[in-house]
Amino acid sequence: MIESPVHTFFEDLEVGQKGSLGRTVGEADIVGFAGISGDTNPAHLDEEYASGTMFKGRIAHGMLSAAYISALVGTKFPGPGCIYVSQTLRFKAPVRIGDTVRVSAEVIDLKPEKRFATFRTICTVRETVVVDGEATLMLPSRG
Repeated sequence: MIESPVHTFFEDLEVGQKGSLGRTVGEADIVGFAGISGDTNPAHLDEEYASGTMFKGRIAHGMLSAAYISALVGTKFPGPGCIYVSQTLRFKAPVRIGDTVRVSAEVIDLKPEKRFATFRTICTVRETVVVDGEATLMLPSRG
């Protein structure tokens, strides 16, 4: 039997609430993301090529780190039932194989008339911010 997902309703949110998750980037993540997205840029897949770039080695796709934001908001906080309305992203630093990306989302604004919640979204590796931005989500209502 499949259990129904637990929903966070718009009415459950308050400005300042936070959620987070962590994900370690592996070789399979990069190769899989390249295959799914079609982004086969050699900066992600070819060590010889990438060693000649400003990053001095392979880096993960920026959008792979951004996908971890989607994983957080879609599965944990606020979780199932929310729908993306928008997401801004600023890529600040590279992510490499073996790095653990920590994603956090904090409620910064609530618009009850539309059931929209805006979150500050941040991805870090150790103490370095690698991606930051804002997400606006529409959430289900209790009523």
